[in-house]
Amino acid sequence: MYAQMITSEKSSDDPELLAAFQARIDRGERIEPKEWMPEGYRKTLIRQIGQHAHSEIVGQLPEGNWITRAPTLERKQILLAKVQDEAGHGLYLYSACETLGISRDELFDRLHSGAMKYSSIFNYPTLTWADMGAVGWLVDGAAIMNQVPLQRTSYGPYARAMVRICKEESFHQRQGYTIMMKMAQGTPEQKAMAQDALNRFWYPSLMMFGPSDKDSVHSAQNMAWKIKINTNDELRQRFVNETVPQARYLGLEVPDENLTWNEDKQGWDFSEPDWSEFFAVLKGDGPCNEERLGARRKAWDDGEWFRDGLTAYAEKQAARRKAHAAE
Repeated sequence: MYAQMITSEKSSDDPELLAAFQARIDRGERIEPKEWMPEGYRKTLIRQIGQHAHSEIVGQLPEGNWITRAPTLERKQILLAKVQDEAGHGLYLYSACETLGISRDELFDRLHSGAMKYSSIFNYPTLTWADMGAVGWLVDGAAIMNQVPLQRTSYGPYARAMVRICKEESFHQRQGYTIMMKMAQGTPEQKAMAQDALNRFWYPSLMMFGPSDKDSVHSAQNMAWKIKINTNDELRQRFVNETVPQARYLGLEVPDENLTWNEDKQGWDFSEPDWSEFFAVLKGDGPCNEERLGARRKAWDDGEWFRDGLTAYAEKQAARRKAHAAE
């Protein structure tokens, strides 16, 4: 609760405090939980870290669906390890978010009520085993592109959490690419399945970077505070530049008839995603929105007895320690 208490003691509108805070950011200093921060900075971090944490937890659902149906025992073990990693990422991020003065229970309340979102990509179904390849290659690849710069973000707990997360996400991306490689080099039916997965996940993956910079509400302030290091469009362009050659190596075609190499900018020109679809999915109208949130609400309700037991045990242990100290 330190950050919340300190921001309430001194006005976030105080020009001297704001100037001193921005000067620290400009010098590349890290902001720590016990230090003063503007209320807007705190709220922005809660929104971003909370949504990131929720995305890791909800992101287990499309993949958990395939653990029992993986084609080999080795693939089953790899996918299970990946899903476990994602659970751990969520826990790191919830812990980082709690340093901003918000409880984990409140974060879950906001998720379950729809007040706080998660990445739109997880509202799309995973229909075939090739989708596990597309998710690892494209979705985790986009996540890495987003998250590597966050190791330099201005809020200390978030930046430190990202170090391990990025290392593990790099394994996830490689796991997905090897699945796609195996499928693309397999039978004609397997290659067609890989191409179909690429077709369905390409544009939702481009949407993961958020709306175009001209339409982004928070981008300018987040860049000034160094909560974000790169703009949405910069990261999206970088993702396309790196992913198109990978697709061509696999013998797969990116589903964009406007994809052309631009010699002047040394990058690929590509079609914008359908942003109306993006905003519709965010509002709850995606293919799997109800299914994903329903699964999370059910898990929360079904685990209530266990949380109550842990709380009761912790309270009992605290009472014992207090009584022992009084003796």
